[in-house]
Amino acid sequence: MLAPLGALYGRSVRTRQLNARPYRSKARVLCVGNLTAGGSGKTPIAITLARILAARQHKVAFLTRGYRGRLSGPIVVHPTRHNAHDVGDEALLLAAVAPTIVSRDRARGAELADKLGASVIVMDDGFQNFQLAKDLSFVVVDSETGFGNGRLIPAGPLREPIDQGLARADAVVLLGNGALPLPRFRGPILRAELHPAAPERFAGRSVYAMAGIGRPEKFFHTLKAMGARIVGTRAFPDHHRYTLLEIEAVRQIAANAGALLVTTEKDYVRIDANRRDGILCVPVHAVFADAPNLGILLDKLAEARA
Repeated sequence: MLAPLGALYGRSVRTRQLNARPYRSKARVLCVGNLTAGGSGKTPIAITLARILAARQHKVAFLTRGYRGRLSGPIVVHPTRHNAHDVGDEALLLAAVAPTIVSRDRARGAELADKLGASVIVMDDGFQNFQLAKDLSFVVVDSETGFGNGRLIPAGPLREPIDQGLARADAVVLLGNGALPLPRFRGPILRAELHPAAPERFAGRSVYAMAGIGRPEKFFHTLKAMGARIVGTRAFPDHHRYTLLEIEAVRQIAANAGALLVTTEKDYVRIDANRRDGILCVPVHAVFADAPNLGILLDKLAEARA
């Protein structure tokens, strides 16, 4: 019944593309996006790519919408002054790595990045946004869930038809070790995995895990793989804003079980700073399996307008 609405949604993306007059920034633009709504792992991929580019002597700036944040921008994120309510959780994670601009108008955000002297703009999300010309676009796909039921929002998770989206992609990043065939895509397919920092930290420890991300079960599985003994879990909606009562409730459950209260890095930054005592987070980072081919793709940024 929702399929006709999904068709209209997909057509709207195509219409925006055809009618766009994108801004061309002085900086090269690398877009890290996806075809589905939430949970694909774009942000860790964007962070790893930014670190690689910085090691190549590029001056990197992140550009993001600031999803679920109240500020429309364009503004430069200051982690000590802004919180998740202001700019969203992803912007805070990005800002810990490189200068980060929140702007719902991506063109204006890119103009600010140009003023900051960025040589490369890494867009976290924005693949379906056509306000800014892109030099290189990576589509991140969760290799375990793929494209869900293959239907468009609201009938399914897709933001646009698969073939339509992949036609604009310079590369696909398959995140995880699942088998996902992409027979119609002829470009490079890269493999990447998310690795937790200090995996031995929770080995043999009792933990109570909470997560408000696209796929909370992925976090719970990660903790098990780290050797943690999970005594309970609590899943919240993606990008959930925690209330004082919710935090105190899970804190009490963990204490009664004699367990550590553990959450994701994205959840941690959404919790008010004065309520984080006793809550531990598990940072993750993306690791690419095919560094040479990734390097060849990133070389194109320097060649894009040479």
